[in-house]
Amino acid sequence: MFKLTKRSVEGFEIEKQDYLVWDRDVRGFGVRVYPSGKKTYLVQYRAGRRTRRVTIGQHGVLTADEARGEARQLLAAVARGEDPSAQRQAKRHAPTIAGLCDRFLEEYVDQHCKPTTARDYRSIIRRFIRPKLGPLAIADVTRADVVAFHHGLRETPYQANRAASMLSKLFNLAEDWGLRQAGSNPARRIKKFREEEKKRYLSDEEQIRLGEVLAESLEEGTESVYVVSAILLLIYTGCRLNEILTLRWDYVTTHHLELPDSKTGRRRIPLPREAYDILTELPRAPKNPYVILGEVEGAPLVNLQKPWRRIRAKAGIDDVRIHDLRHTYASVAMKDGIDPFTLKEIMGHKNLTTTLRYAHLADDAVQRAAGSVAARLARAVRKDTRDNPALRVVR
Repeated sequence: MFKLTKRSVEGFEIEKQDYLVWDRDVRGFGVRVYPSGKKTYLVQYRAGRRTRRVTIGQHGVLTADEARGEARQLLAAVARGEDPSAQRQAKRHAPTIAGLCDRFLEEYVDQHCKPTTARDYRSIIRRFIRPKLGPLAIADVTRADVVAFHHGLRETPYQANRAASMLSKLFNLAEDWGLRQAGSNPARRIKKFREEEKKRYLSDEEQIRLGEVLAESLEEGTESVYVVSAILLLIYTGCRLNEILTLRWDYVTTHHLELPDSKTGRRRIPLPREAYDILTELPRAPKNPYVILGEVEGAPLVNLQKPWRRIRAKAGIDDVRIHDLRHTYASVAMKDGIDPFTLKEIMGHKNLTTTLRYAHLADDAVQRAAGSVAARLARAVRKDTRDNPALRVVR
């Protein structure tokens, strides 16, 4: 045995086979000398009936004294009943974030999420989570890792916040599945970036121009009757895009669209006469159950974005998204004096808070209503005080 030092280790001869040299002072601490000339420090100990070895590091990267100190710590852990080799192997084969994403998609998303939500989750995983965090072991991810991940997406605050929220869901499931300690979710309470909400409403003039372009497109044959009808249905009903594109004829009644499943679950949408008239004039395909037909037999129209970009360019409203037609419907409803509770039901909002985002648009209607109430009260008060000189000021 030798006392392993820089000089002694560097003096060990290279042989055809690798061999071990043990330290004289720390039992179980040694160095392995390879035929290539590489020399690696290690610790050997017994765990039960098995002999285990743990590699500490390569000579040159570590000094003999540094390796000896690490060896003492490992042997102290063994004395406490731990098994450093088994722990390292478990860590090396621990489930990764990439594996957690696979299980999340297969066992959770495919079972519990709607297709649009599932598509969004898959996109976030593919674009952000796998590239940045995929190789990390689930149990090793820290709050600092999540904060750095979130901060790295600061140029796209909406995506950053969605990704952080999804990570929190992933780690909650990891706890449920026994892959992390309970209560250790590192993505919980991450401070979100401020998001500038995009609200765009068509003015009266823009609504007229859009209507003219839709009529011209249909007359000239530049857009199909299904494209134009889909856009008009969005305008007249305030529906979400997917609710119209996936609309089937058996969901249509005289006064309602009976959707068995929507973003907020089963939904009954009022069907105004203007929208019903569009539906009655639409050509049907015998083997296609959908209202808005696409080019593939038996399937609905899939992509309304391309024709919408053509239409909005002609109408001079290039900054208007399809979803802004839904915003426009809500804004017109508020300006017409429809109360938020009624509008919530029409729009299919999950909670009233979403509907109240449009409340400021009802200012004119509120002002008119307040004026009407005040005028009625004033008439009554004036009638009672008309003959009292002391109260004539209220006139």
